[in-house]
Order: sequence, then C-alpha cells, then structure tokens
Amino acid sequence: MTTITEAPTPNPNSAADQPPHVLISGAGLAGLFLGILLERAGIPYDIYERAAEIKPLGSVICLSPNILPAIEQLGLLDEVMSFSKPALRNTFYTGDLDIIGKTETLTTDLVGYDRILFARPELYDLLVRKTPPERLHMSKKIVSFEHDQYGVTVKFGDSTSVRGDILVGADGAHSAVRKHLYKTLEKRGLLPESDNKEMNRGYISLVGTTEALDPVRYPGVLKEDSESFYIIGDKNTPYTWVTFAVPGNKICWCVVIQMGIVDVADEQFKSSDWVPQENKKMMDAIRHFKTPYGIIGDLFDVTPIDRVSKVYFEDQLFETWNHGRTVLIGDAAHKLLPSSGAGAVNAMQDAVLLANHLYDIRPTTFNNITQALSDYKDERYEAIKDQYPQSYIAAKLIYGHTLWERILRQVVFNWLPTSMQMKQLLKDTAYRPQANFLPQAPKRGTMDTIPQQPSKRLQKEREDETRNKNVAAL
Repeated sequence: MTTITEAPTPNPNSAADQPPHVLISGAGLAGLFLGILLERAGIPYDIYERAAEIKPLGSVICLSPNILPAIEQLGLLDEVMSFSKPALRNTFYTGDLDIIGKTETLTTDLVGYDRILFARPELYDLLVRKTPPERLHMSKKIVSFEHDQYGVTVKFGDSTSVRGDILVGADGAHSAVRKHLYKTLEKRGLLPESDNKEMNRGYISLVGTTEALDPVRYPGVLKEDSESFYIIGDKNTPYTWVTFAVPGNKICWCVVIQMGIVDVADEQFKSSDWVPQENKKMMDAIRHFKTPYGIIGDLFDVTPIDRVSKVYFEDQLFETWNHGRTVLIGDAAHKLLPSSGAGAVNAMQDAVLLANHLYDIRPTTFNNITQALSDYKDERYEAIKDQYPQSYIAAKLIYGHTLWERILRQVVFNWLPTSMQMKQLLKDTAYRPQANFLPQAPKRGTMDTIPQQPSKRLQKEREDETRNKNVAAL
C-alpha cells in the first residue's frame, strides 16, 4: 500500500541547498526527455523502467514547432532532423482513392520550423544514447511507494528499493505511480470522482514500419518531404488507414478501427491475446485495402510481424497530477486521442515545464517541493485541457464512421474556410515552452510566440548579485 505522511520538516540528513534527487518512473519519451533536461540543469535523477529493454512501437511520430525550440536548446535538433522528413501536407482519400480534401501546414517562413515525421524508434534511440547508462535502470517494476517528511521510498518487484526527494510518474497511460497514488488518495477522501473513471476507448489501431523499400517500385519514398495519406473507407469498409514515408526508404502505416462499428474491433477489444499471430489474422482480412502505393497488403509483407503493434486509442484528462512529493507527466496525467498528433509533443512539453519548476526549488524543503509541483500543474493544465476538444473532433473527422461523423467530414472538407483552419493552427503553434535555465533557442519565423515564463531562481540570483554589487560599491 502507498502511504503519504505530509509534514513540512526538511530532511535533516541532507543539505537543504542541494538540488532534489528525482526518481523517474518510466523510460518513455517523457521520462527520457525529462532526464536529459535534468542532466543539463545539474539536478540528480534516476530513471526506472519496468521492461527489460526499450521496445518502442513501430509507428510514426510527428514533432511540431511547439517542441522543436526546446530540442534545439539541448543541441539535438540536427540529429532529429537527420532521421526526419518535413510533413508539409495531408491528403484524404476515399477507399477507392478519390480525393476528399487536402490540408497544408503553415509556411516555414512564418512559424520558423517545419513539422517533421519519423519512425518512433529513431527518437527513442537518440534519447537513450544521450542518457548516461548509470542513470537508466531496467527491469524495475514499481509495486509501492511511501512518502514521509524526509523523502520518498520506492519499492520494486525484485524486492529492492530506492530513496529520493521527488517521484515522477512518467510511466504511461496505465501508470503504476498514478494507480498507487490514487488508491491512497481515495481512501483519504481526497480523490475527485472523475479520476476514478475508466479511460475512454474508442478505437483500435495496428501500426508498423516497413523494411527499406525498393525506390523503383515505391518512388514516393525518395521525396525530400513526406505527404501523409489518409484513406477513409465507406460505410461498408468502416476503417481508416494511413501511410507516411520516413527516411531510410521506409513507410510507416496504421489501420484504425472504430469500436462499436466493426465486429472485429469489439472482438479484438475482448481478446487478451496480443501475440503476432493474432495481429496477422487481422491484417490478412484487410490486406486488399488500396493505398497510393498499391494495396496495403504489399506493405504488410515487407513489415516484420514482430514489429507490428496493436494499440488502443484512449483518452482521459485526470484532475490530480500531484500530491506531496509525487507528480505525473505525459500519458500518466493526460491521455489524448492521437488524431491531432500531439501526444509526443505534449509529453515532452510536460518534461520541459516540470524541469523548469524543479530547477527553481531552493532550498530543497518539503514546502518548496510541494509548491513547485503545484506550480507545474497550474501552469500546464489549461494548455492541455484546451486540446481535448480539438483531439476529439479530429478523431471523429478522420476515424469516425457514424452518420453524424460522415456529415462532419463533408462539412469540414467542403465548407469550412481554409482561413479558419489556418487561424487555429497559428494560435496553436504560438505555444512553445522552453527550458528557462538554458539559453533560449534563436527566434525563427516571423510570427509572435507566447512569452516564456522566466526562472524564479535565476531572477532571484540576479537580484542578489545586483544587491551585493550595490552594497560593495558603498
């Protein structure tokens, strides 16, 4: 059982002017990116991952100008760009490849950065390489943790434990940290009723990335940019399937099934069998679907079956992100539908803003820790909350197959002015949090962005330095 004893007493066994020791649960994008930020901030940390090795899904990631400045701050932008392609447009087709509509991204001159696409494992490999090996601990499944006035103790399934000042739950949508924290808060009557609800599950997706393809047969893989093709079936084929070309002459693909519409989706949901053979059975039934590259079965044939993953599209915004010495980030705190492509971006933005507030903790007292974690949630929550209606509608638009959703698609693609879409994109792109303890990335593009909140710690240090200089001059 997780217990939390709250008291403002500082740890008498450690110097209060030392930075807090941060324990990170989960070596996903949020946890690894947070670790790299803390490394640059001079904050001690350790990352604990339940799996024996990191095996990211073989799907695609889209990074936008909302996170690329922070990546540039860390000196990682050139490496990210080396395995990426600009994602400049989306084309939507019917199942017979008749064009439904197209969308364009904002120009680079305006926003400063291209949206970029790449295979998910590429980013994981980069972040793992940038993480000191001694900071990354595998096969560490959290079974419980306890808070007291001196710190937090985390216990693992291998009967070991570790002690630190702050515990960060970056362990995904089915977070063990959140589960244990919420169980304790519920017993104490401190958990909002909404946090007890099951996550919404509306879609199931199969995702994969091909091996390197022959550019003679697939000339589209040689293009410098990547056009996203969304093929939306009719009422007799209520699926959506998507392809993206990524560097290495590869194509990422996914097939999305709406639950409650197709029997196979509901059967897959009830099934506990997630082995490759079960995925292949599902793929065999849809291999005749058309894509601009030929039938999707041709792409299945050049995708190793053990790299095909089945994923639930779930969503929920939790109210409780922090309590005592514990804080949640990424999917552990907010799970959005992947329709808007913002999942990875949001996880990394969480890491940036949490690192900013952890950097400001001086001295390392219980009160300052709890205040920093609360400040992080207060700064971040509204930005996340605003995205939920957008991701929900985008999912209906792209993956929905009810009559109402088909009507919505016709309205958006045929009647909604492009100027309205671009106005919303411009508004969304202005939010670009950066690490405020590092030099800011150079301004790129002509658009105005939301100003960065300054570091309280650096502001105080500058004020103290100015005061000392004035006293010395007297």
